Amino acid sequence: MKDTIAAIATGLSRAGISIIRISGPEAAAVASRLFRVGKKDALRPVDVGSFDSHTVHYGFIVDGAEVIDEVMLLYLKGPRTFTTEETVEIDCHGGILVTKKILSAVLKNGARLAEPGEFTKRAFENGRIDLSQAEAVMDLIAAGNDLALKNSVRQLRGSLRTRILAIRDEILSDVATIEAALDQPEYYSLEGFSSKLLDTVTAQQETISKLIRSFDDGRMLSEGIKTVILGKPNVGKSSLMNLLLGEDRAIVTDIAGTTRDVLSEEMRLNGIPLILIDTAGIHETADPVEQIGVNRAKGQAEEADLILYVADASEPLTDEDEMILRSVTKGKIIPIRNKTDLTVRTDEETFRAFLTRFSIAEEPVSVSAKEGSGLTELSERISELFFKGCLEADDEIVITSERQKECLNEAYESLSRVRESLASGMPEDFLSIDLMGAYGALSRILGEDADEDLINRIFSQFCLGK
Repeated sequence: MKDTIAAIATGLSRAGISIIRISGPEAAAVASRLFRVGKKDALRPVDVGSFDSHTVHYGFIVDGAEVIDEVMLLYLKGPRTFTTEETVEIDCHGGILVTKKILSAVLKNGARLAEPGEFTKRAFENGRIDLSQAEAVMDLIAAGNDLALKNSVRQLRGSLRTRILAIRDEILSDVATIEAALDQPEYYSLEGFSSKLLDTVTAQQETISKLIRSFDDGRMLSEGIKTVILGKPNVGKSSLMNLLLGEDRAIVTDIAGTTRDVLSEEMRLNGIPLILIDTAGIHETADPVEQIGVNRAKGQAEEADLILYVADASEPLTDEDEMILRSVTKGKIIPIRNKTDLTVRTDEETFRAFLTRFSIAEEPVSVSAKEGSGLTELSERISELFFKGCLEADDEIVITSERQKECLNEAYESLSRVRESLASGMPEDFLSIDLMGAYGALSRILGEDADEDLINRIFSQFCLGK
């Protein structure tokens, strides 16, 4: 923490500008050795540390007698910086060579190259952010859609931290009440406390349970909803995929069984991230190659978050349609009647009655992949089925970290033991032990008492310069 670190904070490519960030106790001193002001033929050194904080200055970066570039220099005094340390940012022209040369000069004059995520790690270790906010920084960088971006910003602003701190404060208050009554029973009474504690713990578990359940939504926000298109041969699965993608990605013919393997594409449907998977038609076949495709299709369906089950509206439903729905054991299903532009032989009422035999209550969507109709309704249905607009609410929190989920599960189990102890009339000191177990698990979400290996592993996933 006593070192002064530096790194390129922008992507190393041709661009309008690049930014070299310097942070640490010698940031201003390092910059002073390089930064010059005045006319280009009469440059003079300047003490960067004498600048007012949060001000921008025009000048040149030199390396010995060589003028490297004309730049803007931003000087920030701690603790009002991202790392809470003295910070200098050099905004130079965005060429790869010039950016590297300026960084090299910075390193030669007293800074060392920052490790991946070291700026954010210093912000965490200096108390500027907690570990959940640091993980939100990583999610923010990786966000590939508007929903993921909104969720990352919400967590970066401390929404999860606020929720965790509120539960911890309640736990500490209850533990303090128990300890006071045990130490000085003549002054403090626990009469009626058990009933109140049970209500408090139940409410806390509901909050924690909601956060745990949000993890699947968080995973899908960051990775995409694994969406498998399933159906018997020649119902228009590949045509539907091409319609969703807006391009002819899958081969489409009138010959049943054209698709024999899995085809996967990433896309966004009205801002919703999808991993779209086209599969071979599921049917009985003696062809060993087709059978491999059928088995792979079934395997994909087992791992899907969402199944788009496609039936052909221009043909009657068959035993193969029944076999497909019997094979689906998990994942949410949106039933689709395709080829509605043709003469209909399976109407909505017949299709709906068929679906109820398999306990599928989701209303079917009518589509013509050929004419492009039904896409808007399908998009809205996917949004309602998964996110229900919840991410538009300011107070909604969606967790994306497996680490956070494990801590929440541990806290939930500790609170469950508190409820069991209350039900069985266990002594109050047993309650304190499990309450503090929940407190500790919640604290680890924020990075308190986290071991060094965990901290290093999290920040090693960051990019250089962040």
